[in-house]
Amino acid sequence: MTWMITGGAGYIGAHVARAMAGAGERVVVLDDISAGVPARLPADIPLIRGSSLDGELLRRLFAEHGVTGVVHLAARKQVGESVEQPLRYYRENVGGLVTLLEAVADAGIKRFVFSSSAAVYGNPPDVDLVSEDTPCVPINPYGETKLAGEWLVRAAGRAHGIATVCLRYFNVAGSASPELADTGVYNVIPMVFDRLTRDEAPRIFGDDHPTPDGTCVRDYIHVADLADAHLAAARRVQAHPEGDLTVNIGRGDGVSVRELVTLIGEVSGDHRPALVEPRREGDAPRAVADAGLAAKELGFTARRGVREMVESAWEGWCLHHPEARRA
Repeated sequence: MTWMITGGAGYIGAHVARAMAGAGERVVVLDDISAGVPARLPADIPLIRGSSLDGELLRRLFAEHGVTGVVHLAARKQVGESVEQPLRYYRENVGGLVTLLEAVADAGIKRFVFSSSAAVYGNPPDVDLVSEDTPCVPINPYGETKLAGEWLVRAAGRAHGIATVCLRYFNVAGSASPELADTGVYNVIPMVFDRLTRDEAPRIFGDDHPTPDGTCVRDYIHVADLADAHLAAARRVQAHPEGDLTVNIGRGDGVSVRELVTLIGEVSGDHRPALVEPRREGDAPRAVADAGLAAKELGFTARRGVREMVESAWEGWCLHHPEARRA
């Protein structure tokens, strides 16, 4: 097997590329470097700069590298940006996937792993755990493109005999090493780090939700565990070269925003109290994965806890923001 990983120089993608290569898989990365960082990849993993929207490039690379499977992570992924630029999100996330699947089908590639998201569920109903059978009602263009992507992947798989797995990530955090850390300020942990670095208090949006401490409860998964889930999915389609599978990737354990902010204070040494602001429209009180199907079908169970996520994320943040580490 030779795997092409699209978006493989990104925060998640580089972890996936390293995990798969470390497990003995042959890997080649395609990334347009719009969000990727070439230095995240070791020198022995080939990096081709280009887009999944370029069908001619894809066909050439599939032939040149003898690609037999694809892990597709390349996508735009910011919810707010997707609301402002829906046409761009549909063009890149859905249009790019159409082009990629056409090239995959033409090349006779029979294994495909798709990076989806818990955003497909939208604002899930008031349930203890969100299962794969929970209705998918996305509430923003980003989530819509991920759900449409799942439909495309499964339909193309059935039509062209491609074994597929769609992975619905919950909240990804942490880093396998400081240099691989997330450099964006879009998710709650780096957003709190950013506030502390600017000598500002963390913010909590709403403390009157129907949860034990009134703040939203979420499921966080370490990015290194997520990389292991991709490896498990790749091994699944190697062993079962037919059919489709869609699974949640999470820990099945909820952490409230207030608990997370307290933990960040312990790790960073900055214990200032959070500012409580009004709820944000569309925030679900609780969104925690039912992780049972991934354990059953992929043999995958997350191993790393939230403290390890925060500690590793803080080390990475301080590497990129030396001013953050105070005496």
